[in-house]
Amino acid sequence: MVRMKDNKQMPGGKWILFFLFLFTTGLAARANEISFKASAPQSVVMGEQFRLTYVINAEGKDLRVQEMPDFEVLMGPSQSTSYSTSWVNGKSTSETTVSYTYILMPKKEGTFTIAPATIKVKDATYTSNGLSIKVLPPDKSGKTTAERVQSASTTISDDDFFVRMIVSKHDVYEQEGFLVTFKLYAARPCGINGVKFPEFEGFMAQEIDLPNKQWVQDRYKDRNYFTVDLRQVVLYPQRTGDLTIGKGTYDAVIRVSTPQKARSIFDDFFDSYREVNKQLVSSPATIHVKPLPSGKPASFSGAVGSYSMTARISANQVKANDAVTVNVQITGNGNIKMAKNPEVTFPNDFEIYDPKVDTQTKTTTAGVSGTKTIEYMAIPRYAGDFEIPSVEFSYFDTKSASYKTLKSDAFQLHVEKGEEGAASAPVVSNFANKESVKYLGQDIRFLKTRGIHFSPKREEVFFGTALYAMSYLVPLLLFIVFFIVYRKQIKENADLARVRTKKANKIAVKRLKNAGKLLQAQQKEAFYDEVMRALWGYLSDKLNMPLSSLTKDNVEAELAKYGVDEALTRDFMEILNTCEFARYAPSQASDAMDKLYEQTIDAIGKMENTIKK
Repeated sequence: MVRMKDNKQMPGGKWILFFLFLFTTGLAARANEISFKASAPQSVVMGEQFRLTYVINAEGKDLRVQEMPDFEVLMGPSQSTSYSTSWVNGKSTSETTVSYTYILMPKKEGTFTIAPATIKVKDATYTSNGLSIKVLPPDKSGKTTAERVQSASTTISDDDFFVRMIVSKHDVYEQEGFLVTFKLYAARPCGINGVKFPEFEGFMAQEIDLPNKQWVQDRYKDRNYFTVDLRQVVLYPQRTGDLTIGKGTYDAVIRVSTPQKARSIFDDFFDSYREVNKQLVSSPATIHVKPLPSGKPASFSGAVGSYSMTARISANQVKANDAVTVNVQITGNGNIKMAKNPEVTFPNDFEIYDPKVDTQTKTTTAGVSGTKTIEYMAIPRYAGDFEIPSVEFSYFDTKSASYKTLKSDAFQLHVEKGEEGAASAPVVSNFANKESVKYLGQDIRFLKTRGIHFSPKREEVFFGTALYAMSYLVPLLLFIVFFIVYRKQIKENADLARVRTKKANKIAVKRLKNAGKLLQAQQKEAFYDEVMRALWGYLSDKLNMPLSSLTKDNVEAELAKYGVDEALTRDFMEILNTCEFARYAPSQASDAMDKLYEQTIDAIGKMENTIKK
């Protein structure tokens, strides 16, 4: 047996371990910044208690909570503290969490707010978030929530579990967004194994992200339920008339109590349960879609909602062959993704490039809002003073049921002569400039009079022969031929409309190649967007019309002028409608995308053979 000589040394060893622990944890840097948050149920039932909790990840003091006149404080604040330590990449991080809990009871029905609270940590004061709590009337049965859950645990009726498709508007304009919510109502929380939401045929759908689906108490037909939003989507109708959203099916898993005959005293406290599958069905809904009223402005291109626009130019003074950009920013709420770019008209001598578009959107229950930034770039080739006309953007305002047009100021651009050797406008010089005279002086070369050796002239046998005559005649004929050919080409190039029409197919093929790459990568939205750009761009170039002036209404009439048959026109319209719908449809099979791609190539080929200019 081994006897320790001095038992008093043990406490010293423990102190060493304690200080090592403080060194690795207490002195470790905190990984997170201080946060102070309040939490409580979104809705409660009148006469029932609930918890209001404030949580801070630090040791705080002097908690100050505002008065809550709409609630009775039954208890609190009760304080609890927890500590945690974590190791990440060899570094220790410690965190302290302090919770302050109140037990409250509502005094009356309605929706009430709880003001933010404050707390001090060291010398700084932190403020929590405020809360909004909805107080529901008591259930018509007079039972509390716990009693209702207990009584409903043995029954499954259509009134206890169902799904509603809640539509915010049933009467809308074409391209006007409205909210559709699929909400599950349950006498007690249950599970969902599988769902089959209805198809949104005739609508463009924008999903609302629901990252944290939580059960919330809500009231429907004088009864309180536990509810959860299964899905929320903003729909934009793509055609007029009565459009129907079909029914959906949802497989619910409900836990049902199966009490058994008590065989002992302990059987009175425990019940057995079984899970029952029940299919829930949401009813269909019909949406009446009204056409947009007449009197559309010339700059209207299908935007519906509420928007604002800003436009600015990169510089008011540049040199020839330097790029200049016009930046147009459209911000608002509506079908901003579908809105076509406004037209920016540059002078004829400017080389124009395809605009660069950046769209940033956010989908909420209020609709799709965001910003669309379009950057137009052009290069002036000649010096001079130019004016870029004002940019116009028109939209249909659903609130006032009228068209509105946004206009920017016109841009004045001064283009200076570019660097030497760069393209510039013809300039007639009078040689009055001293620099010009100096340059001409440098160009004079004097005759050399010394060190010259002469050789006797030899007799030329080439002179007077047929080959001698051909040497003059052939270059003359070639010059005449080239002059005629290039004169015709210069004349054709001067006709910008003709050049644009001839290049329509080439540009469309280039965009379709990009669409083919997106098809292989299964980038659905980008694929349909590129196909739409190819079609609208092809029609704009082929018909020699600005892109902003093209609409589905006037395209058919313009194609008829060029002798395009109705079947081919319908093919083009069908492709455009399919792209508009499919870009935002919930799902599209890859074979449908392949078929649309082949259909687009075939339609453009037929159109190219029909319209020849």
